[in-house]
Amino acid sequence: MSSKPTIETRFEKGLFAARWLMAPMYLGLVLALGMLVVVFAKELIHYLPQTFSMEADQGILAILSLIDLTLGANLMLIVLFSGYENFVSKLDISDTVDRPEWMGKVDFSGLKMKLIASIVAISGIHLLKVFMELGKGAAE
Repeated sequence: MSSKPTIETRFEKGLFAARWLMAPMYLGLVLALGMLVVVFAKELIHYLPQTFSMEADQGILAILSLIDLTLGANLMLIVLFSGYENFVSKLDISDTVDRPEWMGKVDFSGLKMKLIASIVAISGIHLLKVFMELGKGAAE
């Protein structure tokens, strides 16, 4: 039996190598995560001086904003790690003690479930913020 034709073999190797086109996108997500950290810091710096003068509902809204940003960052990390491992290359950090338990075990289906759960939590926080702002406007 002969092996696959040369054109088919080259095409399949090229197709397999195309996964590396995703690497710059994951690098972009790392930079976007840095942007999210800056936004979080700005929000925190904005709210800290007001801590002792804000009402309870303002404090809750401030905390919800910070939680919202944190959940967004968690979502980005899940996409970064799982996407890279599932579609580009394996992360060779198995000997690291602080490696999260789920890393290397989340398949595409598990990734979708984690994404959906994070999006539901983020949406719930946004709805709660809107309801609190509506209640604040009605009270005035």
